[in-house]
Amino acid sequence: MIRAVSPLPSSILNVAGQRLEYVVENDGGSRPTLVFLHEGLGSVELWRSFPDQVARAADHRGLVYSRRGHGWSDVAQDPRPTDFVDREALDVLPGVVDLLADPRPILIGHSDGASIALVYAAHYPTTALVLLAPHVFVEEEGLAHIREIGRQPQRDELIARMARYHRDPATTFAAWNDVWLDTDFKSWNIEHVLGRIECPVLLIQGLDDQYGTLAQIDAVERQLAGPVRRVVFEDCDHSPHLAQPVATAEAAAAFIRDIGE
Repeated sequence: MIRAVSPLPSSILNVAGQRLEYVVENDGGSRPTLVFLHEGLGSVELWRSFPDQVARAADHRGLVYSRRGHGWSDVAQDPRPTDFVDREALDVLPGVVDLLADPRPILIGHSDGASIALVYAAHYPTTALVLLAPHVFVEEEGLAHIREIGRQPQRDELIARMARYHRDPATTFAAWNDVWLDTDFKSWNIEHVLGRIECPVLLIQGLDDQYGTLAQIDAVERQLAGPVRRVVFEDCDHSPHLAQPVATAEAAAAFIRDIGE
């Protein structure tokens, strides 16, 4: 049995019947708060130093939290529903914002977190979005990669590495893997919300993204109602903040400073 290691110190937030871990970066920074939304296998710790770097460079307060089933938040007891993006954006994130952020936050989302940010911004006041490798529909290229890493021994090796960052790494992996490969999820698409989003948006993606092609950010850029800035990195996979950490942090901070002027 794989056992999780002790987490780094964090605080606990109670929202929507869930206990969620969170940390605050640069607490004395200006508002609106930067709210960081992690990827499908992510957590507070797996952002590494990116939230602190962006918050300090932009001189904003930053809030980072782990969704249920991730990090040291509550373990998810049930399979992840195919509408999990909507559920996180509309049932959970508003409570997080009400308790710990500001009425018009700046959302910084990666992968699934970026999708959650888009749905939230289509329904709630939002100052701006910074989206790293967002998904707005399902692509076969991404599903093929998920199938590959879901095979043993790759699956077992990944779960073993995840034990450093998640309370129940096997359950965290299964929740992510199973929902993406659910046949009902193939039709998942959130393009219908894009036309409602009027706030400024920064799109960042790597040319070597193994989970999505540039068609994802092309669709977002084409359908948003507000201004869009786009950055595409070479030699960069699905995690720009890890593959190109300095350039990604600088692009995000510069965008945030610009919209505050």
